[in-house]
Amino acid sequence: MERQMLRSLISELESKNELRVIKDKVKKDFELGKILKQTDNKVPTLFENVDHKNRVIGGLYGNRELFFSLLKFNHDERIKEISKAIINPKPYEIVNDGPIYENIISNRISLDAVIPFTKFHEKDSAAFITAGVLVVKDPETGKYLTSIRRLQFNGANQLSLLVASPRLNKIIEKTMESGKDLDVAIFLGYDAETCLASQINSNIFDIDKYMVDSALRREPLKLVKCKSKDLLVPAFCEIVLEGKVRANRFEYEGPFCELMGYYGEKALHPIIEVDTIMHRNNPIYQVAFPCREEHLTNGLTREVELYSNLERLVGVHDVYITEGGGYRFNAVVSIENTQRGEGKTCILGTFGTFSDVKNVIVVDKDVDIFSSSDVEWAITTRSQASLDNVIVTGAKGSPLEPTHVARGITDKFGIDATMPDPGNDLYHKASISEY
Repeated sequence: MERQMLRSLISELESKNELRVIKDKVKKDFELGKILKQTDNKVPTLFENVDHKNRVIGGLYGNRELFFSLLKFNHDERIKEISKAIINPKPYEIVNDGPIYENIISNRISLDAVIPFTKFHEKDSAAFITAGVLVVKDPETGKYLTSIRRLQFNGANQLSLLVASPRLNKIIEKTMESGKDLDVAIFLGYDAETCLASQINSNIFDIDKYMVDSALRREPLKLVKCKSKDLLVPAFCEIVLEGKVRANRFEYEGPFCELMGYYGEKALHPIIEVDTIMHRNNPIYQVAFPCREEHLTNGLTREVELYSNLERLVGVHDVYITEGGGYRFNAVVSIENTQRGEGKTCILGTFGTFSDVKNVIVVDKDVDIFSSSDVEWAITTRSQASLDNVIVTGAKGSPLEPTHVARGITDKFGIDATMPDPGNDLYHKASISEY
């Protein structure tokens, strides 16, 4: 019985009664995405009958609590468990065979013969792979880096790669400077552990992502060798594309509907030429509605980083990089609040942790930071605009946020909604006595 990757995940979702199966005919362009969007990409959905020979699955990792259950830990354990996997990565296992070897195509590559490329929004420049995990091996350390990358289908065997990662960009630039191509692989059809491991920041944590994956799943990740590249990929994934980032070859990519629901700009990006495809029998193609799934896991890894940094400054209780802020731009933090000034210290510490963060609210630990009404209550009853707001003007922001793109800088806003005087009974919630 399979224990890793997508088919194992599907079995688990079925056992939890968490998998929606759509048997009716669905158009892969627009209609499929509309169905996923109707449930905010939070209901795992298997499309059995799209206008392609292969099935499609989406909505896998949009539900926060379901995601924790797939990882076998709960909400309160998330910071500890993710941190443990980063600090104590575990070895992976290289195996000689796996289901991914069932079909190998190495000539006359036509990507759309295998992949039901999906278009989501009307002004998207093309169809895109939205859930593909890019695999590269750092030429200096030999460590494996994995990350979910947007890939525009340019026809035949060509994809455009949106890099958007300082570490990956540096590797590609150094390889191109030497006039060489960079070997890469892209795989689809993975489980929650692989998704989470791929989002850990390689610039901060100099780790092998496959080893973090093994630590998260509490058993060695099983990998096989690619057929044409010196790279490893999961033995039980659904589809693998092997290719090269071509030296100094670029094509226009975009527009594409970005993280916050706006179209990103058209720009030149590197080209990947695929020369080998491996896939399982009757492969299931994995999609993520732009841009929801991997950003939940990206937000989780950011929560780990933020918690770690803030606990050096204040008595941090919990942190939340919010869904409404794209799991990137807005944060809510609860603290012990034992001394005056800790709320504002926490605001500055949050801005200092991530240049992306635009707004932060700090509350006491009796406030549920995952409840917007509870946070709003704290702002209303524990803060005054002239005393408890912090504004930083003209700061560095994110190119994924349109007002920053338009102006080139970002203002940052913090609200200290902690009790002004924790010792004053005026600020304590009424409670019901035991009876």
